[in-house]
Amino acid sequence: MDRTRTTNMLLLVIVIPIIFYLLKVLSFIFIPLVFSMFIALLFLPLMRFLGKKNVPKKVSIVIVILIIIAGLKIGGELIKLSSKQILATESSFLTKAQTKINDLVYNVDSFFGVESIPDSNPKLSRFFKKEALFSNFGSTFSVISKFLTSVLMTTFFVVLWLGESINIQKVLNKTLLKRKHTSVKTFRKIEKDLIKFIKVKFLVSLLTGIGTGLACYFFDVSFPIFWGLFAFLINFVQMVGSFISVILLSIFAFVELDPTSTLLFFVLSITGVQVLFGAILEPIFMGKSFSINIITVLVMLMFWGYIWGIPGLIMAIPVTVFLKIIFEQFPSTKGIASLISGSSN
Repeated sequence: MDRTRTTNMLLLVIVIPIIFYLLKVLSFIFIPLVFSMFIALLFLPLMRFLGKKNVPKKVSIVIVILIIIAGLKIGGELIKLSSKQILATESSFLTKAQTKINDLVYNVDSFFGVESIPDSNPKLSRFFKKEALFSNFGSTFSVISKFLTSVLMTTFFVVLWLGESINIQKVLNKTLLKRKHTSVKTFRKIEKDLIKFIKVKFLVSLLTGIGTGLACYFFDVSFPIFWGLFAFLINFVQMVGSFISVILLSIFAFVELDPTSTLLFFVLSITGVQVLFGAILEPIFMGKSFSINIITVLVMLMFWGYIWGIPGLIMAIPVTVFLKIIFEQFPSTKGIASLISGSSN
């Protein structure tokens, strides 16, 4: 008995690193697959509703795809609108930024007693020269092509999930749970919890983006649409996204606003938006079932960020919730689930 247990532990130690290695190497497949699973879970209630209305499954899938395309279209229009704002004010912003940076460097040099040499060559403009843009065209094109490939693969997998060509419940039943009743119950819980998580996260991120954009508008900070969209997207990265949004926007506002009480109130406003929606309302909406240890959140963000990059940072918490629910189904792994949630039970 002891030999069997030791053998199983050794096999587990060998297999787990191999699995993680495959997840990293085959990320171009697993990222669209996992991301599409979350999208399919979000639209499953709509699919059931249309099924009760005797709408054919193929028509229901087309409706879902059209909804997703409409969402992407709206996002694309917002990006186009914010890009026009940025291009329209590029020269004036660069001049203002260069002046602020030169003044800051001069003040720092004066404080430390270093003689500063005036530099009339605007450093920031170097990044916007046509030569620099064309030199980076190859890498930009590669990123765009990879993004489009991921979108197409995600759409393909969404169709498979919704068409039940890939059935999550059957996969759980055949691979992990081995019992039909348990697999159905677990799948329902996964579906309910993840749908709630995605809806709340989307709503909180949307409110955060709107609040950030309005703060930029009222304090006369340039590109409010861009910063609102940026805050909306970066907020999907748990914890880290809020800090990145506030820090970058504060640095940008330093260029736009005079270092007076106006700048201070603006920084306090965008920080208040993040605290209100991220630290207060989000935990209330999520409820106790989504209580995950802060250390676990940080570890999962680092781990999945290393495995899958930015998509891993976005999907780290949903994947953690998924694993937590699975671990709760086995007596031998309930301790791990309790450790993830931070509870003592």
